[in-house]
Amino acid sequence: MRKSIPGLLPFASAGKAQAPRSASYQVRQVRRLAGVPAPQWDALVGDDNPFLNHAFLSGLEEHDCLEDHGWLPCHLLVFKAQALVGALPLYLRGNSEGEFVFDWNWAEAYERAGGRYYPKLVTAIPFTPVSGPRFLVRSDAPDADAVRTLLLESVIEFARANRLSSWHCLFPDTAAATWLGSQDLLPRQTCRFHWRNCGYRDFQEFLDALSSKHRKQLRRERRAVAEAGVEIVRLTGREITTRHWEMFHVFYCDTFARHCGQPRFTLPFLRALGDSMPDQTLLILARQRGEWVAGAFAMQGARTLFGRHWGCSRDIPFLHFELCYHQTIEHCIQSKLSSVDAGVQGEHKLARGFEPVAAPSFHWLRDPGFRAAVGDYLIRERAQVRQYAAALHAHLPYRGVPLP
Repeated sequence: MRKSIPGLLPFASAGKAQAPRSASYQVRQVRRLAGVPAPQWDALVGDDNPFLNHAFLSGLEEHDCLEDHGWLPCHLLVFKAQALVGALPLYLRGNSEGEFVFDWNWAEAYERAGGRYYPKLVTAIPFTPVSGPRFLVRSDAPDADAVRTLLLESVIEFARANRLSSWHCLFPDTAAATWLGSQDLLPRQTCRFHWRNCGYRDFQEFLDALSSKHRKQLRRERRAVAEAGVEIVRLTGREITTRHWEMFHVFYCDTFARHCGQPRFTLPFLRALGDSMPDQTLLILARQRGEWVAGAFAMQGARTLFGRHWGCSRDIPFLHFELCYHQTIEHCIQSKLSSVDAGVQGEHKLARGFEPVAAPSFHWLRDPGFRAAVGDYLIRERAQVRQYAAALHAHLPYRGVPLP
């Protein structure tokens, strides 16, 4: 994917004809968030999703995390009397890597029929399958739905004008999903995994809520890590040194190398994140006999801890579970947070107390025939996802009646 957006029509007319009745709005497109004042952008974002902060999204752009992986920013902004009142994070994609809502088979089918699936448009947090607001509107905006409608009409007009195959809105939160569900879009669902803090005083009280079998299993896992001589430390952004980030980045890159992938987050990005968002950055490191051997990276919102990446230099039984699940749960309890979001995929999370949670996405496809075919497919897929979620709920490790 080239580092420009060649051949696309300039974004000038989108939204003008559809502007809300009661106000004069301007829709603009920006290729870098560096030109948008951080306080103005962050005023559109809530306090429980650090991945939408200006520092995170612009950091990805400024520290070379996006374009080599086929994420080209083309964000939409809505202004009223020169004040930023709405925004839509938007990327032109040359592939589907790092999205976690898999549409490879859609691309293959469309191109086999003679179409051109890529490039496409995506509204999502790059490489980050966590839910959150997607249509960003100031909380004091009197006509929030009108601004959202203008953004939706604008992104579709932009896609049509440039004959792009599709636009995809991934992992919207409940409020955004409710609004998107009333629009003329194709809904899709997958599962994420969340751990809920039911007011536990400590990790032991959480263990007491589990069945005897699973309680013994988690104790055995934690004991095995301790008996291997592993020391665990949790560091926030203010405590994380450059050396800590360098070590974690080595572990992080090694994970991708083992799975024939390419690491997305650069070391300068991680260092900048610790500097710009220290209260939202958590690094969990493991040391064995004085040598750092593994690390896990998480981001913290006002109510939720988001587990993200991990890596190790040597295989130690159960260390992955300790860093990514047991430690994040313990941190959540100690910090009085409501939940841990462990992302998508991984039925092994169930045994550690994580529940399947619906993760919606919404899709606009320009070709009517293709849209009809995908719509039929999604009806069947949604039934399968419901069955899958029900089966997972039947294996939750809690005592008594499974949590809803």
